[in-house]
Amino acid sequence: MTTANQTLSYGATRRGEEAEFRVWAPIPNEITLRLTRVGAEPQDIPMRRDGEDFVAVATAAAGDRYAYVLGDSLPIPDPVSRFLPEGVHGPSEIVDPAAFHWNDDGWRGLALRDYVIYELHIGSFTPEGTFDAAIAKLEYLKQLGITVVEVMPVSAFPGVRDWGYDGVSPYAVQAGYGDPDGFKRFIDAAHRHGLAVILDVVYNHLGPEGNYLRKFGPYFTAHHTTPWGEAVNYDTAGCEHVRRYVVENALYWIREYRLDGLRLDAVQTIKDDSPKHILAEIQERVQALARELGRTVNVIAETDENDSRYTRAPEDGGYGLNAVWSDDFHHAVHAYFTGERQGYYQGFGEAEQIARALREGYVFQGQHYLFWNAPRGTSAKDVPLPANVISLQNHDQVGNRAKGERLSALLPRGARKLAATLLLLAPHTPLLFMGEEYDEKAPFQFFADFEDPELRKAVSQGRRSEFKDFDFREVPDPEDPETFRRSKLTWATAPENREMVEWYRRLLQLRKEHVTDGERTADAQYAGGVLTMQVPATNPKIMVQAALERLMAGRMTILIAHRLSTVKSADRIYVIADGRVVETGTHAGLARSGGLYARLAKQQDLDSAPEAAE
Repeated sequence: MTTANQTLSYGATRRGEEAEFRVWAPIPNEITLRLTRVGAEPQDIPMRRDGEDFVAVATAAAGDRYAYVLGDSLPIPDPVSRFLPEGVHGPSEIVDPAAFHWNDDGWRGLALRDYVIYELHIGSFTPEGTFDAAIAKLEYLKQLGITVVEVMPVSAFPGVRDWGYDGVSPYAVQAGYGDPDGFKRFIDAAHRHGLAVILDVVYNHLGPEGNYLRKFGPYFTAHHTTPWGEAVNYDTAGCEHVRRYVVENALYWIREYRLDGLRLDAVQTIKDDSPKHILAEIQERVQALARELGRTVNVIAETDENDSRYTRAPEDGGYGLNAVWSDDFHHAVHAYFTGERQGYYQGFGEAEQIARALREGYVFQGQHYLFWNAPRGTSAKDVPLPANVISLQNHDQVGNRAKGERLSALLPRGARKLAATLLLLAPHTPLLFMGEEYDEKAPFQFFADFEDPELRKAVSQGRRSEFKDFDFREVPDPEDPETFRRSKLTWATAPENREMVEWYRRLLQLRKEHVTDGERTADAQYAGGVLTMQVPATNPKIMVQAALERLMAGRMTILIAHRLSTVKSADRIYVIADGRVVETGTHAGLARSGGLYARLAKQQDLDSAPEAAE
């Protein structure tokens, strides 16, 4: 594989027997490097001013640790730490990025059209909660039909358990998960299994504990506000370095860790009035690096805005991102089947909205959205359906519930199977949340591990206040270690779990055979109580029909047919009743069987273009 220069503009860069330590720090008047070589006492080395930087050169090796002393303050870590083995308040460790031996030389990444994403949290994915332990599950994911592993944030955060969105050192992997080589081993192993790996990165804020950036320079601005307070400074005085800090971080993950893409967290909270938005700059630089490396890299944004500018080409006024997390399919399915209408489910609940999300990507395209009390969205006509990453469950939609319940606790089995069918056979880009495929019963709850007592108290009280309509005993305390332990996967293997895994595997095989490489469009309609999806929209290769009204009454029948011009000519038909495949075969064979399909066929003219069955 072609490699690029593996050094960063800042941080500790080894050059032979020495290392250069460089930090952007326009605020302090003086900085001392405190260097602790392996087996030696700490040494204080004055750093010299170089423009807005401070620089020092000293004999140092990988494994040595260092910190910066600003004036007479306590030592603090480097803003560009590759590793913080003692936690976010401890010293940085020098890492040689070229030392790891890769075994994935033939790997070049995956095109977006091939993506079937599996989102996981390293800490709760396995009992051990480490990069190395997760490697053992890669073959299982490959056999399931997954093509991409999306790892929730791994940047260093305070304590030992957190979702990852409270990270404070964007370049350092969380020590509790393993060291940098541990993450590289996971990625290398994934590539050898034919799996791409993308990383969730957070460029809209930093966490509240261990965030020392403001001591060095104007990393934040009061010119904009976010749900976390001051915004990251992308467009006021000093923003040039902050933008470089973030862009180089994106490139760092692609270059040094050979990641196949990035998922950018909650980009609607990234505030930037610059002529070139930071998202456009990130994508431009990432794609330039991908071309240099001869690899395919995808950048995906999370946003609730339904705004086509994220994926529109720059020449058309957009940011040129490859895809966005698209909420409307999830909200439409969830609200319809659960009956929930609180919060952002306001305005959802109609079966036709499921059809529109399947057909067009967005449900709201400028219409009034009750939850916002304002219009939401733009036209979706210039957003290809695969540019919509859709899901039934993800860390937000599960974990942001008061008790973190999964769909296995909210919907009957048949409804879950239908929802999975729509998700995995739609032309969009599907995402599964870890454990979904086998009906994991353990919740995924919000957990954290702040060290500051006042912050711990504020987080616990804030969580209860967020769900003030619930009994406090029903709202798990994020700071309680038991909340984290409850959220670990159980990897249940009971017959019903194995049946659901097989259901997902069969659907993903159908997707690979009839959806992935075909025309990625859909026609979806809801009429007479029946939802029908055909992929592609014209000359369909696969069709799904489900009687939603029967399902809501406690009974369900689904037809899945593929390679068809009509149901009668389909290569194979699956009849699913109450969550189980009860019949499968061709139209002729099933019609002669006298079973459920034969009864349905008598009620419909199945020689015509596919009509609702039941």
